[in-house]
Amino acid sequence: MDTEAQEHIIFGAGCFWGIEAVFRKIKGVTNTTCGYTGGHTDNPTYSDVCAGNTGHIEVVRVEYDPRQVSFKTLLDTFWHCHNPTTQDRQGADIGSQYRSAIFFFTPEQKSAAEASKSEQNHSGRWQDPIVTEILPAKKFYPAEEYHQRYFEKHGIG
Repeated sequence: MDTEAQEHIIFGAGCFWGIEAVFRKIKGVTNTTCGYTGGHTDNPTYSDVCAGNTGHIEVVRVEYDPRQVSFKTLLDTFWHCHNPTTQDRQGADIGSQYRSAIFFFTPEQKSAAEASKSEQNHSGRWQDPIVTEILPAKKFYPAEEYHQRYFEKHGIG
């Protein structure tokens, strides 16, 4: 595989198990890793993040080949796999670790994410304004191994 062509983006959209499963199905996504980012403590654990004191978000780092999948496709998937209008909540999961966020690595990703968010806000799809944060990527901490590919390991579709 040509690793030079690989790019990456980090999405926070609620519990990372489901988000990872959604992105793993996309042709051109070459790897996904559940983890934590956006906080103020080093080497957080799942327990630390769930306690709500680290500032970290449950996220999925998505590695992809832009020759096979567009960044727009990834953004469209992000907007459609969660509710970006709820602050610190996705369904039954409540807490700041579940907030909606896009962590970009390049100026192009930032611009595309901001344009996409604006399009979503004006699409009429959402009754409430989108609260998704668009932030520069910070240190990413992979989650514990038992969180990786959780749905695959447990036979959940």
